[in-house]
Amino acid sequence: MPLQLRDYSWQQTPSTVFLSLPLRGVCARDADVFCTENYLKVNFPPYLFEAFLYAPIDDGSSKAKIGNDAIVFTLYKKEAVMWEALSMSADKETMQRIREKSILQAQERAKDATEAKATARREDQKYTLNVMMKIEEAERKKIEDLKENERRKVTKELEAWKECQRNAGGHKGAQGEEKGGREEKPFEERKQLKHQRLTGSWTSRHSAAKGRDLGSIFAVPLEKEQVPAPRSARSIAVSFTPRAFPTALRESQAAQEEEWLHKQAQARRAMNTYVPEFFDLKEEEKNPEWLKEKGNKLFATENFLAAIEAYSVALKLNDRIPELLLNRAACHLQLKNLHKAIEDSSRALELLTPPVADNAHARMKAHVRRGTAFCQLELYAEGLQDYEAALRIDPANTAVYSDAEKIRDVIKEQNC
Repeated sequence: MPLQLRDYSWQQTPSTVFLSLPLRGVCARDADVFCTENYLKVNFPPYLFEAFLYAPIDDGSSKAKIGNDAIVFTLYKKEAVMWEALSMSADKETMQRIREKSILQAQERAKDATEAKATARREDQKYTLNVMMKIEEAERKKIEDLKENERRKVTKELEAWKECQRNAGGHKGAQGEEKGGREEKPFEERKQLKHQRLTGSWTSRHSAAKGRDLGSIFAVPLEKEQVPAPRSARSIAVSFTPRAFPTALRESQAAQEEEWLHKQAQARRAMNTYVPEFFDLKEEEKNPEWLKEKGNKLFATENFLAAIEAYSVALKLNDRIPELLLNRAACHLQLKNLHKAIEDSSRALELLTPPVADNAHARMKAHVRRGTAFCQLELYAEGLQDYEAALRIDPANTAVYSDAEKIRDVIKEQNC
């Protein structure tokens, strides 16, 4: 049930009302403010504030400032009068009627705003279309003008050429008339002379053209094109490099590496699984990687309980990430929850299979943390087994070797 906020303060002038609502941790993203001319509502879970205003206000010009653990309203009155109280006294039916009326007004206003936006968008599209049509029409007219100018230019050139041809034809006709006025030769003689002229002109033209061709051929020596020799046929051998795994022993652990990479891919796909229990979480809070980083920061500040909570939520979203179990086991060790630390370390080791170089460091941490929990429960033999398993993974780790020697000494003292 929401908590009604009654600890507020307000002041007024003949034209303005100043209202201050103290809300710890309020922010603009989470606060829901609803205001009409007769009704004001603020919902910031778990707090709720309602005011049935004494007189109408101009809700379009009124303002709200959210921040510094408070919401400050500046409400402008429609009539310049002093109010006797911020909220009017009314029964439940009247208040319900005012609420419903305010909601209807807000819905109508939102509908009008949506229609106005749609109308403005249509007008913008219409204006854009008109501008594009004008641009296309101008381009089309420009192209047509260029075509028309070219047509006129070609027409003028053609007319000038025709005029030149007519002038040349008239000149030849005049020359023919002059020749016709001279003494005409017999028909056979004229025919023979015409044949000689035609054959002689063709022979001379052919010879000249042939001479030009011969001259053009032999004036410049032929240059052979430098054409490369044809390629010799042969086969090309193609070799493919083998699949490279992140481990140095990839040839002998190929199957194990494939299985580990398949498990990692399954874990990444599980990150997008829908969990109804966490439907109300923020978007970043539904990401196991984000929750893991959050838990790591809390662990660094020694807030182990909060870190456990972050890791637990992440595990509910995706229980295939072994790092979450290892980190939660470390938190349980700090809080002396030894059985839970053993359980989380064992679950992490189950996920860290098959054993490959890519998960070697995580397996070593799981063995060390489970061995530490066993030793704190005075189960030194079981703890020594985990420490020896960690040393088999990383034999050069001096810290783990030193702790294993201490456990051996304790076991020797107990057996004596």
